[in-house]
Amino acid sequence: MIRGMLLTAQALVAVTAIAGGLVMAIGSWPGVDKSVLPPEIQLPVEYLDGSPFSSYLVPGLLLALIVGGSHTVAFVLLLRRRGLASMAAATAGYSILVWIFVQMALIPFSALQAAYFGAGLAEVGLLLLLLGVISPEPAGGVPGSLGPLGPIGDRKAAVGSPHDRQNHSA
Repeated sequence: MIRGMLLTAQALVAVTAIAGGLVMAIGSWPGVDKSVLPPEIQLPVEYLDGSPFSSYLVPGLLLALIVGGSHTVAFVLLLRRRGLASMAAATAGYSILVWIFVQMALIPFSALQAAYFGAGLAEVGLLLLLLGVISPEPAGGVPGSLGPLGPIGDRKAAVGSPHDRQNHSA
């Protein structure tokens, strides 16, 4: 179930980042008739004031290639259960978080920023659950539990986790 939720989040971000990035890039291309694009998806050029960009071409390509591309790679690797799936999922999750941080520093706030920031947090959280670093089970009253971020019951701490290091340092 957790894997399916992570795959869904990755697919959603991949498709929308690629589509949004391409719309931004194509809409910025010299000679393209912007009146063809619906007004709802035309971004004001004033948003770029104070940024290093004079058009949406480069940001659009970055969004499509880096954010959309990393999410596509992570989705395919996780779907095929490849060894690098965890690393790709972490990279993809953090790529959208960094994208939103930078975006919020440069342009006015939008509800989409909050939604995609939430998607990035969900991706990272689902990955941590999938890897067993955190547990969805409450820690209260379970013998041997170390708390909400540690192993529950008879589960062992993830290798390299703070709880694992505590066991080795004692």
